Amino acid sequence: MEEEAEIDRLPLDLLAHIFALITSFTDLAQASGVCRKWNRGVKQSLARRESLSFAGWKMDDNSTARVVRLAYNLKELDISRSRWGCQITDRGLCQIAFAKCISNLTLISLWGMTAITDYGVVHLMSSATSLQHLNIGGTFITDISLFAIAKSCPSLKSIVLWSCRHVSEAGLMVLVDKCRKLESINVWGTRVPVGCFIALLTVSPALQIKPAGLLLNVASASSMSPAVQWQ
Repeated sequence: MEEEAEIDRLPLDLLAHIFALITSFTDLAQASGVCRKWNRGVKQSLARRESLSFAGWKMDDNSTARVVRLAYNLKELDISRSRWGCQITDRGLCQIAFAKCISNLTLISLWGMTAITDYGVVHLMSSATSLQHLNIGGTFITDISLFAIAKSCPSLKSIVLWSCRHVSEAGLMVLVDKCRKLESINVWGTRVPVGCFIALLTVSPALQIKPAGLLLNVASASSMSPAVQWQ
């Protein structure tokens, strides 16, 4: 009779703890296929995680959604694009939106996800009602996404809109007006005029507008006479 391997004698909780230390989703997928016990251990390890980052991994819509659905206690989700190409599209965001953990997420990063549009972002944001920090820089979103964020994420504290060239003053005004807990907004590389930032500070005087150099332009513009400002 073949003797049982040492690792097979480990209780499921301890096995799950070991799998929780593995950061490679490829390795986890392979481990889950070893046997039923290991499969349960992998699932349990994902359920315990409070933070997931897919940055650096070649993930597609289906595999990403499958992992997120298993992470019941997730608080932070990073699916930023990396040099390896995280291939997440609107379809993936819509699938992720139905995961149980989404309503409890406090941080989401969609940095550089050029394959997503307002359609996927709106679906995801409609479920992320506890969101506090959002990085959506380097994408092609428009005011439609900002309106959805303003409607569904009242607890938002910070947002990165780095190089989001299709957002406008209208979207930013609605966002700042509705998200009253917003403390910081990064608008580097957008095409919004300086006058918009003056208006934003009128709505929320304590708002930190990044990068810091923009505040110098705001101060200069606000110190001009009305006649000069409109020239």
